[in-house]
Amino acid sequence: MPLTGKQRRHLRALGHHLEPVVIVGQSGVTEGVIAAVEQALHDHELIKVKINDGPETRQEASARIAEGTGADQAQLLGRTALFFKKRKEDSKFEKF
Repeated sequence: MPLTGKQRRHLRALGHHLEPVVIVGQSGVTEGVIAAVEQALHDHELIKVKINDGPETRQEASARIAEGTGADQAQLLGRTALFFKKRKEDSKFEKF
């Protein structure tokens, strides 16, 4: 189920102070990047990903990450994307 505008706004506020935990390099979105993002989402639920110059635009890279991990993109601001994926158990985000 996609996020509502109100949920996105709340997640953006929570993610404002976060530092990027995954950096997409010049190779673009690879299987290794997808695996790293999946692990980070499992650990934190809400993460930032920095997208550097590569073979894809930042919009394409962000869309591939969201599709590959099953996460929702809460924000794409400049080269930094904010992703959210709620855990099935022990989630900090019960109202999502």
